[in-house]
Amino acid sequence: MSERFDIGLEQLTGVVALSAERVFRGATDSQRTFFLETFGCQMNDHDSEKVAGLLISRGYQQVKSPNAASLVLYNTCSIREKAAQKVFSRLGEFRTRQGEGQIIGVLGCVAQQEGEEIFERAPWVSLVCGSASYRKLPELLAQVEAGNRRVTGLNNDTTETFETEMTRRDDPWRAYLTIIEGCDKACSYCVVPFTRGPERSRASDSILQEVRQLAEFGYSEVQLLGQTVNSYADPLKKVRFSELLVNIAAVPGVRRVRFMTSHPRDFTKDIVDAIDATPELCEHVHLPVQSGSTKVLRAMLRTYSRDEYLERIALIRAARRPISITSDIIVGFPGETDADFEETLGLLREVEYDGVYAFKYSPRPNTASLAMGDTIPDEEKSRRLAALQELQREIQTVRNARLVGQEQELLVNGKSKRENQWLGQTSSHKVTNFTSPEKDLLGHYVKVRITSAGPNSLAGEQVG
Repeated sequence: MSERFDIGLEQLTGVVALSAERVFRGATDSQRTFFLETFGCQMNDHDSEKVAGLLISRGYQQVKSPNAASLVLYNTCSIREKAAQKVFSRLGEFRTRQGEGQIIGVLGCVAQQEGEEIFERAPWVSLVCGSASYRKLPELLAQVEAGNRRVTGLNNDTTETFETEMTRRDDPWRAYLTIIEGCDKACSYCVVPFTRGPERSRASDSILQEVRQLAEFGYSEVQLLGQTVNSYADPLKKVRFSELLVNIAAVPGVRRVRFMTSHPRDFTKDIVDAIDATPELCEHVHLPVQSGSTKVLRAMLRTYSRDEYLERIALIRAARRPISITSDIIVGFPGETDADFEETLGLLREVEYDGVYAFKYSPRPNTASLAMGDTIPDEEKSRRLAALQELQREIQTVRNARLVGQEQELLVNGKSKRENQWLGQTSSHKVTNFTSPEKDLLGHYVKVRITSAGPNSLAGEQVG
């Protein structure tokens, strides 16, 4: 990272140079290394930034291979069965090749969900730590080094998760910022209330202070995170979510503000009005629907009907600015009939999403849907998923084609190996490849004329 970035981290957290006292008393500097692999969502990515920053601030060096690390950590996701299985597959790889003195730890949602059961399934694991306990990680590691081979940190209802001593940012232009943690919605298929705890929001003053510090050190785009980000409730009762968005957008140096994931129940007109009136608020809303059938939505305990969801969509479509909409959908939920699935396909045609993340239902521990049974055969789930993805691909092809000939502003965040080829993202969350003879565009905002479009990306050339 650049010098500017390193200085920014120290000032951002108000941390003076820390003591050289080691968490691992017997380790030399060259041995104090860690490997961290992240599974799951953007909140997990941001949590890993916090963990990495905390360890680096205490003298650890991050390495790219678990074989080269004295400390191996897996930050896990349990939202779907396949993601959880992948974690235990990784752990199984260490059964025969764990190095002498090497410490293995499981972090995040699987840690919170499985708890000390992980020690039974994988006895070579020494640390199990939920996301709300990362600030305690150094003392937990000290317990491991002292000889305790079953150390846990599993508190999931504290606001300490917001205040991180040191965060190592992986992206030099976009900064993630968690403003609300946990969920109170209790959807029948979802483990989040169990693994992340109840909803708790960070004070708006603290959020704005960090945004100002981020802007001072060159972060022009801020992405607000939360399992239900628009359910944000300032604990000091100073501002609503829409007001927080506008206040963040007004911070000097902030050029773009994104947020996800929104819950339809709490998505209100004032959010759309804020986007309409504030150019810095990105033209994109991620609004998961999960199913197009009211019957299935009720079984999912989603707190809204198909018609009520479409009312929220109508608010977005009525905006003066063209706002792109993406969503999440589950196929094969228990009891979902062919007719229910056809309603979901019909919803896709009606809404015309700019993108959809679709998944097959998988039963999860500690959820109400377990009692319903997994009634849809996997082959049928696969068929429905493929049909949905094909329809959505057709919709995206048409929607993206409408942008050909338009000019879009991009934040440039990548460079191709091919000469004069760059990569950027529009305010509406569309990935765009473009040509430019410029030599140094990374981190810059440029105007690009769209010349062609496919279902998943745009292509263009720099103008001006």
